[in-house]
Amino acid sequence: MLPDAFLSRMRRMLGGEFDAFLASYELPRNVGIRLNPRKQTAPLPFCGEPVPWAPNGYYYDPAQRPGLHPFHEAGLYYLQEPSAMAPAVLLDAKPKERVLDLCAAPGGKTTQLAAAMHGQGLLVCNEIHPKRARILSSNIERMGVENALVLNEHPAKLAERFPNYFDRILVDAPCSGEGMFRKEDAAVTDWSEETVRMCAARQSEILESAAAMLRPNGRLVYSTCTFSPEENEGVISTFLHRHPDFSVLPCDAPYFDRGRPDWIENPADGIEHTLRLFPHKLRGEGHFAAVLQRSGEGAQNDVSLQAAARLPEEIGAFLKENEISIDGIPVAFGDTWFLAPHELPELRGLRVLRAGLELGQTRKGRFVPAHALALWLETFPNTFDLPADSRELAAYLRGETLHGDNRGWTLITADGHPIGWTRGADGILKNHYPKGLRRF
Repeated sequence: MLPDAFLSRMRRMLGGEFDAFLASYELPRNVGIRLNPRKQTAPLPFCGEPVPWAPNGYYYDPAQRPGLHPFHEAGLYYLQEPSAMAPAVLLDAKPKERVLDLCAAPGGKTTQLAAAMHGQGLLVCNEIHPKRARILSSNIERMGVENALVLNEHPAKLAERFPNYFDRILVDAPCSGEGMFRKEDAAVTDWSEETVRMCAARQSEILESAAAMLRPNGRLVYSTCTFSPEENEGVISTFLHRHPDFSVLPCDAPYFDRGRPDWIENPADGIEHTLRLFPHKLRGEGHFAAVLQRSGEGAQNDVSLQAAARLPEEIGAFLKENEISIDGIPVAFGDTWFLAPHELPELRGLRVLRAGLELGQTRKGRFVPAHALALWLETFPNTFDLPADSRELAAYLRGETLHGDNRGWTLITADGHPIGWTRGADGILKNHYPKGLRRF
């Protein structure tokens, strides 16, 4: 049951539209799937109608359960609520830019930004909560993202470290979650008017940190999944009053409603150009977005770069033997090696979960390739292909040993799509699928 205080406020806000808004909660919610263009461009069998505002986005029938298909584990797609696909599209990230996703978990928008960047440039994705940061890192691995630096830091610390540094910043701010009431029961039970006020204060703090990191003429997208004007037009209006060098960019977004200056006190200029997504007007949940641009002609700041480490011989030999071409900076965390973007900032003092593409580990003079490397590869000389619907592939995903004539490190593929490693000898393919991902 929806909170009475929430319903009263929405009735005041929507007036004659309220009945249609309330009726939308009786309808089945829409679910979305976004293809990973690095691995899959043609619609898959469970892809339905396209999501009109999101390239590579489709609706799907939840009865088909694509999250259980092996192609999900191979990173061919990301299951993402359709409205949640809008903020990354509005940010319009480009290859070779410096892009920050400040509140990035679980990773839907981050991987969407990565797809737009085509593996070129620096994508910094941060999550303040450690458990959620690990989920973010896992999803980046699954989708084969190679240019992401995954951090677990407070936004204020990053603001001190990266002033005027990023070309584009996404702030998908933690919010009261009103737009998710139809999707998540916990969003309803956790809601209160005090939560709305608390979230608005926190959102303003996060936005201040983000603004400090944006270069002059850079773009910042602020988004929430709530209807509350206090957290939406209110936060943006307060921010614009404090920062006259920022303005709201009008966007050609025919599928969305416009922001409502009349729902807040003392609205700043341009609030009418913010965007609202209502569940009774489109096939998606409730969202808000504001596209901001910083004015000015000042220079973009640079920071000290991470020094490249010397790649161990055993890794170099593996790459050469298997014709794997790499371009980046080798970085080591103990025995674990990453290939990072050339513009990787110095990592000292940062809580780092992932620094680009994980290559693998060195163990007593031998190299153990990472699961991330398997999911990044497009080809590999020594492969063992299994039909996606086969018992053998299901057994592999459970961690069972396979039988085959391949020797040495062998890339397992599902209908041609890389999904993990085995190591072959004497007709046995020893399973190296990560234990934390195995299906029991």
